[in-house]
Formats: sequence, structure tokens, C-alpha cells
Amino acid sequence: MRVVLQRVSQASVSVDSAAPITIGQGFLLLIGIGRNDSDVGFSRLARKVAGLRVFEDSQGKMNLSLRDVGGEILAVSQFTLYGDTRKGRRPSFSTAAQSTEAEALFLAFVSALAVERIPVKTGKFGARMSVKLVNEGPVTLLLETP
Repeated sequence: MRVVLQRVSQASVSVDSAAPITIGQGFLLLIGIGRNDSDVGFSRLARKVAGLRVFEDSQGKMNLSLRDVGGEILAVSQFTLYGDTRKGRRPSFSTAAQSTEAEALFLAFVSALAVERIPVKTGKFGARMSVKLVNEGPVTLLLETP
């Protein structure tokens, strides 16, 4: 699994004509599931996300976690994180998991995040979505399961 974590002051995702799903301060997580992924390590990664100290304290140092600031998570599935662009000009997605398997693993990771008692909202798996965010810092990290 690959996760692009972005520290945000606000983020939203819209699907079709439905009202946008929004969060305030927290993390936007773009989550890609690979063909050989399993839920092994999801709990550990969820703890890491909840405990990452990337929010600024009163001295301006990145010393506070998502829990410390009372932040939220917006989790969005993104199979394109497994796009291989080494050959040609069109990405290959052959290492991305099939949709059914990827959805189950995406939901398992979202459940692991919820166990950490962090409010989690999601986009709609497999849908065409519009994502808006205000990346603070900017702070963007790439996380992967082993």
C-alpha cells in the first residue's frame, strides 16, 4: 500500500452532484493498493499516521500529532499511485490491485484508522472525484507498508 499524506488546513472531495465531504485541520490521505498487498501492517501504519508529529507547536516546531491538534482524516482511494511510467508515455497500472480486492483493503485500512479514534471521512471508492485541499507547510509524506 502506498499513502501520500498531506497536512491540510482544509480538504474536500466531491462525487458527482452530491454535497462535498469536507474536513478541517488534519490529513488528506491518497491511498493506493498494490496487487500483492494484504492487511498486514495496516494497524501499525494507522498508529503511525495518528502519531506523526508534523503539526507545529507554539515555538513553530513540528512537534504535535494529529491527535494532539484534534485533527481529522479525509481518505481517498487512488490507484494511480501504482502507475508505472518507466516505459512509453502512458502509465501501466498492472501492479495495482483489482478493484474488488483494493476496495476491501482500502476499507480495512480506513477501519484501522478509526480504531485510532481519529475522525475519518472518505470519498467514494472507484468513483471519479474532485479533490480540493489547502496543503499547509507544505507538508507531504509518502508512506508504504512493508
